[in-house]
Amino acid sequence: MGKDVIVVGAGPVGLMLAGEIRLGGADVVVYEKLPAPSGESRGVGFTKRAAEVFDQRGLLARFGEVEYAQGHFGGVRIDFGKLEDNHYSVRGIPQFRTEEILEAWVRELGVTVRRNHEVTGFRETAEGVVVSYEGPDGPGEESAAYLVGCDGARSIVRKLAGIDFPGWEATRGMYMADLVGANIRQRPIGEQVPGGMVMAFNLEDGVDRIVIHDEKLRPHEDKSKLTFGEIADAWERMTGESVHGAEVRWVSAFTDTTRQAAEYRRGRVFLVGDATHIHMPAGAQGMSVGVQDAANLGWKLAAAVKGWAPEGLLDTFQSERHPVGEGLMRNTRAQTRLYLTGEEMEPLRAVMRELVEIPEVARHLAGLVSGIDVRYDVGGSGHPLAGLRMPDLALERADGTRTRVAELLHPARGILLVTAGDGAAADEARALAAGWSERIDLVEARWDPAGAAGGQRLPEAVLLRPDGHVAWAAPDGGALREALEAWFGPAREALEDAVSVGAAAVV
Repeated sequence: MGKDVIVVGAGPVGLMLAGEIRLGGADVVVYEKLPAPSGESRGVGFTKRAAEVFDQRGLLARFGEVEYAQGHFGGVRIDFGKLEDNHYSVRGIPQFRTEEILEAWVRELGVTVRRNHEVTGFRETAEGVVVSYEGPDGPGEESAAYLVGCDGARSIVRKLAGIDFPGWEATRGMYMADLVGANIRQRPIGEQVPGGMVMAFNLEDGVDRIVIHDEKLRPHEDKSKLTFGEIADAWERMTGESVHGAEVRWVSAFTDTTRQAAEYRRGRVFLVGDATHIHMPAGAQGMSVGVQDAANLGWKLAAAVKGWAPEGLLDTFQSERHPVGEGLMRNTRAQTRLYLTGEEMEPLRAVMRELVEIPEVARHLAGLVSGIDVRYDVGGSGHPLAGLRMPDLALERADGTRTRVAELLHPARGILLVTAGDGAAADEARALAAGWSERIDLVEARWDPAGAAGGQRLPEAVLLRPDGHVAWAAPDGGALREALEAWFGPAREALEDAVSVGAAAVV
């Protein structure tokens, strides 16, 4: 066997996944067909939950000072300031910058990124997969226990695996250009104009991105046929402003084609990110959901490689993330119609503007876009936090030092956090922790009272998965031992016994 895992694709999602796998103790290599990063940035930010995932690994600080953005749903503004939880997304971060940060991180972790290596095929064996590729020195093969396609909408891994990619064909398109020195009036969430919608926002000093939906222009599936002249003509026709004399950095086009992979896993082959879901960009959700896919799968693959994954753990990638992808398809299709349909949609937009003034409606729509309301079925008796991501609240240790939930998750291990000094839940947590000490960290600290948003009752003890989601919480969370076994495998003694029996059987 060569590597534990081969990841195909060195975009943000593939790099994030590689880092997660490596933190879990598995050996991983990334194959990328491009000889160097493209430098293009279709995405220019990420959602609140993606920011939290980066923060959980100590990566958010590497972006420097970031700008937080208000939200909208299909162009209908949502006042995040009225909501109890923080839904603000991060804007103004070009995708190439995210890739730079993630590639530097994975290389620090010892991950090999093989650029100019194009995967051409694979075959499964009893022990894993054998991947064929074309590289600078010609064709070659490499074996691994698992193969993951993070190689975008036209994923070669998905095609080779024979996984269906059903959905809806394009009915409309959008066009974008990055301009230097255009001095354009800003329209950060877009505005409807006769004949379509226009958007303009600042990428960096002196550089603006314009985005156009012009009902008179056909969707460009082949971006090579799109010219800046078409975009500039449409911009002037729709806004009365001329950008013909601006310096052009980049032009691109995209459509509302919407598809989702029927399977996220087939045997030893997995799909992550745009290889599983494509849609009209809305609220920076595409890359952000892919990053969350990676955080969900990485620790599970590492657990399988290291031999402690409980039965069915790898299957939870499909059961947990496929429904998230379905929700993504639904909300982006709804936003596309609100955003890009002409005057006939205005009555519905007006109703939506009224509805988002209702706190429950605003909270629901904000959760769809920000990603912080994703809940997994983790079993147990139904503690209010079960399956949700643990908010990044402040804690104080017994020695007086302060920390945050995100900081505890930097090593990408499970966390058994005891926040009440005494009581049955605390005593049980301390007693059981030793059996899983190589997979989870026992942390004793007290919640900062100021961190309880809206006066919510915080748990006395909580078990966090490496992706930051709550696997168990006390009180009312059910049996801790069952939760530990369900997500982190058998206790050390049982695991060692199972390994010994397996070794004896081989002998």
